[in-house]
Amino acid sequence: MNRMALSAATLLASVSIAATASARPMTPEDVAKIESIGAIAVSPDGTRIAYTTASLPDVSEGEDNGGFEQVLKVATGPNTSTVYLREDVSPSGVQFSPDGSMVSFTWSAEGEDNAVWGVPVAGGTYRKLAEIADSDVLSYVWGPNGNSIFMLATAEEDKQRTEQRKAGFNSVVYEEEARLRRLFEAKVGEEVDAEPRQIPVPAYVTGFDITPDGKTGIVQSKPTPQIDDTYTSLRVHIIDLADGNVKAIVPTPGKLGDVEVSPDGTQLSMIAGVDKHDPAETTLHLVDVATGNYRALNEGAAEATVDAEWMANGRLATIVHVGAQSVLRIYNADGSVHREVDPGSLILTSVESAGGKVAVSANSPKHPTELFVWNPRLRANAFERWTSHNPWLSEITFGEQRIYTYTARDGQQVQGVLVLPVGGIPEGGAPTIMNVHGGPEAHESNGWITAYSKPGQVAAGQGYAVFLPNYRGSTGYGTAFSKQHQGNYTDPEFADIVDAKRALVAEGITDSDRTGITGGSYGGYASAWGATYHSAEYAASVMFVGISNQVSKFGTGDIPYEMYNVHSRAWPWDDWMKMLEVSPVYHVDKANTPTLIMHGEEDTRVDPGQSLELYRALKVRKPDVPVRLVFYPGEGHGNRMAGSRYDYNLRMMEWFETYLKTGDRKAEMPGPRPQLADGAKGAAADGGE
Repeated sequence: MNRMALSAATLLASVSIAATASARPMTPEDVAKIESIGAIAVSPDGTRIAYTTASLPDVSEGEDNGGFEQVLKVATGPNTSTVYLREDVSPSGVQFSPDGSMVSFTWSAEGEDNAVWGVPVAGGTYRKLAEIADSDVLSYVWGPNGNSIFMLATAEEDKQRTEQRKAGFNSVVYEEEARLRRLFEAKVGEEVDAEPRQIPVPAYVTGFDITPDGKTGIVQSKPTPQIDDTYTSLRVHIIDLADGNVKAIVPTPGKLGDVEVSPDGTQLSMIAGVDKHDPAETTLHLVDVATGNYRALNEGAAEATVDAEWMANGRLATIVHVGAQSVLRIYNADGSVHREVDPGSLILTSVESAGGKVAVSANSPKHPTELFVWNPRLRANAFERWTSHNPWLSEITFGEQRIYTYTARDGQQVQGVLVLPVGGIPEGGAPTIMNVHGGPEAHESNGWITAYSKPGQVAAGQGYAVFLPNYRGSTGYGTAFSKQHQGNYTDPEFADIVDAKRALVAEGITDSDRTGITGGSYGGYASAWGATYHSAEYAASVMFVGISNQVSKFGTGDIPYEMYNVHSRAWPWDDWMKMLEVSPVYHVDKANTPTLIMHGEEDTRVDPGQSLELYRALKVRKPDVPVRLVFYPGEGHGNRMAGSRYDYNLRMMEWFETYLKTGDRKAEMPGPRPQLADGAKGAAADGGE
């Protein structure tokens, strides 16, 4: 080897040693500071992309607790972003005006209702464009010529009711007092339109769009504000914007997702369920605006369409998830497939297009959601990365992550995402966490899989393997697969998770005696079932906002018809005993698994009493089995605030460290307060004692 080659080799070795020395595992404190892309909008000429970056206050470093804040940026190319608003302005609903001169957004200034604002692309201060007096603007659409803005607003204030509340008469009549939203058109000029025109709308509107000629509204509406109607009765209404008359209703029988208007205004793309028993809106349809007639394009395919956007040339760009992977599929206007683009390791999640440019949000096993632009001129199937948040991720040593497929006991092929521990698999197998998604009409993709309630790479850095199963009931594999669990809670869906464990044990990946389970909502149900009925399989369980009693769940939740249509296919009174037998509380006598239960106190989807029932049953019937119940004040069906998320992540990992990693089901419980990072407020006071 010559001297130059030797020097190069020495340099490379030095870089490798330095990289190894600086590498470190991911921590809960890292999860607390992750930033990701929010909304995306492409300018009409395709030269700019506006987007928001979403992040939570970093409570692990002492920042004040709070929810997500968004920063508006505009990019003209890779890593060329400019911040457009003051730090205290947190925008939503980002769009470009029709002439591209302005970026608009919704925002609630201090002491004011949510309104539509705009900031010039060329620079300058932001100003209010449109508002509805004494109401919040929920969403908006620009009129085609830029001279007007259509706004969906909250209901008009009931002044009598307001006065009664002030006087102490603040009772609430359940499911009877919610009031309908309103649609307005406001003129856009130098002054804010003080008297926007109200447009009659059918029933309770959840979203809307308008055709390019500005004459027709595409309104998504349901009979009542109840969440159950969102899942069972949400329909597209095609209305005349001049008088609000309904011209046609698209008579879809099931769930309704993304709806977009074609550039010529003659068609809609519509992602919807194929029937009332379809668990999820994953099938792409085309709708004739004139008649409301519709047809499915990919019904029965083993995939899930998750987003769609019309391109200026009349083609339709769609994001399709195929199992744990994704593709960008372009359809012609007649519904035929123009081309399909494989993004490689990227998991595409949303798409926006204008001016010949197609922008997507995407994540991967190595980074959360970022902005990418499809650029076929760069090279075949190329996605050019435009943003790079979380640069500190370069310090992290990631566990190997891949798709894993196994065969369930009845011969069904089941897939999921497997993360191996950093440093490899020890002899005898690694302690393994089964991380079960909710729904179950959802799925895990082989992308970014770490969050406050998802152990992911934090667990991998601590020596765990993590498996995220797409058990039966999951989307991404076609409607037939997602229906396989219906009418029979827990089997085959939760049996699939046990079969995953046994397959991983057989391959030497997982330690059979050190396998745990966690998940939220339906994943919390799986975790409770794992801690009771399947207790012999799991050394530790962490249950979040989960179901413990299918009988009482019916009377205390807000989606009874959705549960009947796409899950149980039976009412509790059809067979009370059958419904009780698929409830974890019924099997507490089998429980020998240390169980951490966490729940938001304001949860209306799964009542907090579900967690209390399991906790009380375990405490009374199994006093020797470690169990802890943690309530989060102010939180609902999932934690929203930074402090609650960080606390959750610490508790989850501490519980698994105590019981799963050791395999000791009788170990002493950790202290009631988790050990906060030194920089967190109150850290010294907590101390884990």
